[in-house]
Amino acid sequence: MSDKKRKGKAPRGGGGGGDSTASGGGGVGVAVGADRDMKKPRVETEQEVTRVYSDEADVETREPEADELLYADTCRELQRLMGEVDELKSQGMRHNAPEIEERKTQVCIHFMTLKKLNRLAHIRCKKGRDATYENKQKVDALHLQLQNLRYEVMHLQKEITKCLEFKSKHEEIELVSVEEFYRDAPPEISKEEITRKEPHLQTLARLDWELEQRKRLTEQYSESIGSKDKIAKDIEVKREHLNNLYPQLNAVLQATVPLQECLAMPFDQTHKQADVARHLPAPLYVLFVQASAYAQACATRLPTGSEPPGKDKRLCVSVEGDVDEAKALAKQTEESPDDESDSDQEEEAPQTKRRRATLGVKLEDKRKQLLRRHPLCVALDISCKANKSTLHLQFRYLPALHVVTVKARVGASEQPSSISGGNDVPCRTSGEQTHRGANTAPQRSRDAKHTQPKQSKGDLLTPDSLLTCLYPGDHGNDSPNPANRFHLQRLGMESLGSYVQEVGRPYVWVQWLAGLHFPAQPTEQSVSAQSVLSASHMETTVRLLRMRLLGRLALQRQFAALEHCILPVSAESQPLFPAKMVSRLMQWTASTYDEYKVLPYTRPVVEAGLAQESDLYFSALIERGTAKLRVAVLLSPSFPSPAPILSLCLSWNGERSSQTDDNIRAIESEVCVHAGELMGPKPGYELLTNQLARICACLDVYLETWSPDVSVEGPREFPRDKMCLRLSRGPNRLKPFKYNPRQGFFTHR
Repeated sequence: MSDKKRKGKAPRGGGGGGDSTASGGGGVGVAVGADRDMKKPRVETEQEVTRVYSDEADVETREPEADELLYADTCRELQRLMGEVDELKSQGMRHNAPEIEERKTQVCIHFMTLKKLNRLAHIRCKKGRDATYENKQKVDALHLQLQNLRYEVMHLQKEITKCLEFKSKHEEIELVSVEEFYRDAPPEISKEEITRKEPHLQTLARLDWELEQRKRLTEQYSESIGSKDKIAKDIEVKREHLNNLYPQLNAVLQATVPLQECLAMPFDQTHKQADVARHLPAPLYVLFVQASAYAQACATRLPTGSEPPGKDKRLCVSVEGDVDEAKALAKQTEESPDDESDSDQEEEAPQTKRRRATLGVKLEDKRKQLLRRHPLCVALDISCKANKSTLHLQFRYLPALHVVTVKARVGASEQPSSISGGNDVPCRTSGEQTHRGANTAPQRSRDAKHTQPKQSKGDLLTPDSLLTCLYPGDHGNDSPNPANRFHLQRLGMESLGSYVQEVGRPYVWVQWLAGLHFPAQPTEQSVSAQSVLSASHMETTVRLLRMRLLGRLALQRQFAALEHCILPVSAESQPLFPAKMVSRLMQWTASTYDEYKVLPYTRPVVEAGLAQESDLYFSALIERGTAKLRVAVLLSPSFPSPAPILSLCLSWNGERSSQTDDNIRAIESEVCVHAGELMGPKPGYELLTNQLARICACLDVYLETWSPDVSVEGPREFPRDKMCLRLSRGPNRLKPFKYNPRQGFFTHR
């Protein structure tokens, strides 16, 4: 019982801190001493005994660092006591032995100390949080006060800005300068001795002077109005007099018509054309005016009598069509409002069996109305100096689609029987090229009997081929107006390209000549015709059209000779080739894009994106003995620029092309990369025939310089006839394909 009582009293003694010292042994001295240090020595008084102990008050008197040291010492002491108890028990002592009980008492005292330290730590933490919260409240209050002050500052700054930016009504009035004011204003208004020093009084004086001036100008305006009315009456009298003169002048003009025809001065016809042009729609009117101005500018001559450079007068502009129908259409357009809403309501109306056919007819009528052309059109005739050929262009306007289309045809030209390369000089045929060899022209005819060449010159002057890609990428298949896509889709129609045979092709350059430029995306604003846009493209477009016509006519003449296996070379181009060429042209036929792209030896050109469906394709066959060279020709629509691309395939001892034979690749490079050397007379319309002639010469060099098989006896199949400085060069053993016209031999590049 005594042990249990002591156990119960131990915590109370530890909490009080007085009885633990008396009952403790030697091992408890450190902890008890530390507990005494933890509490300040006090004097036993009656008031001290009655005072209640408070941990909150004790926290204020204790240092956290001292409590931390006390905590570490207590933990070490607990560890030591627990070790001693464990050691005593291991020695066989009973658990209630005095030594063990004494150490248990000391352990309880240390635990009480740890509890007290824990309470003090929690109290300190709570006080820290409370202090932090109070400081945060103060900071928030100060921050709110700062925001209020900032708002007041911002409000004051706005008010200051308003005051500084305030503009009085008098600032909008343009007053005379200060110098003019003091110079012109009377002294009773200017008061210079006072207003010079006071800007405010000076402004008031200037405003008074402005008022006086305006009153005086108002009086002058009234007088001018009276004079204007008087002059208007005089003008009206004179206008009536001029109107009476009009019939007399008209009679005089009619009397001068025979004289105009005799002198080739059609003033009357010009006036009639101008009267008809007034009924043209705006785009066609812009085209007519700009084309007429360009034709007139080309017809004028310099004072020296020579024409301006780059211009000629062979350009004729006229207006064709039914004028009465154009007047009726204009009147109908002015009187009838836009019936789009009515047409939409008709489409949404319920359909019955009786009206199905009617609705179908109405839809067809709407489609015809959408593709309806204006009754008047502008005709443009472009002539060439070199021959009598004329390019007839007919420009028409589609009011519903707001685009201009064109149809073209080539007028009477000289017959393509001539085989010259574009000049009126004798040409050298392939039969003449081989007059020194064993082949003759009659033999050429016999060899060519088995080949029936397909006509290749017929498509050169068709409208679809003649005007395509006049500017790069302009095929004329789709409408340049992006809004037309929705117009066509609403009526179930395909693109405008399906109707080009009926209405013509809407090339982009046609819209430029008509002053129309459409944005890439549809806009709500309507596109209006601009004369500046038409004038900026007129000269360039006419020049391109004339060059296109001349180029196609030159190709037509050359193809007429090539189809008869005759390779025309003009006198100006003869020095570019050797005097004797044994290889000869055996066949020339037209081809298509689909046939061209499947050829194995044209694959590099197709993969490089150089072949387009709008290009012209032909094939040629060149032979010499057992060697046959097939040539695939790609012609750009804007021949001769860029130069034609020729792909070669040699059938001799196997198939040889640029992909398998470096010398074939060198021949292609000779005629394509160095095409500038084969242009011939400007502007280079003989480039294609010169390229074919150079291929014949290079084929002769290729076959004649080929190393024969020494094991085969007998004469060489291709005797050496061309003069070459070196037969081959480099690791690829390239042959000399560059011809030196001065020395007459072939060299390497």
